[in-house]
Amino acid sequence: MAQKIEVDFGLCESNGICMGIIPEVFELDDDDYLHVHTDEVTPENEHQIKESVRQCPRQAIAIRDE
Repeated sequence: MAQKIEVDFGLCESNGICMGIIPEVFELDDDDYLHVHTDEVTPENEHQIKESVRQCPRQAIAIRDE
């Protein structure tokens, strides 16, 4: 079963903690808007994505099963 990243942009404060953990997936633009480059959770990025979920101060990031 595939897992995907889900961001609640209504909760997201764009503080960039997730980008600091895994910039290949999360990026803040010049207007402090969060972009998700890929929403797929893979064996290679799973640990860092789970750490991003855990450290998000607003709990705006989740992993869902598809």
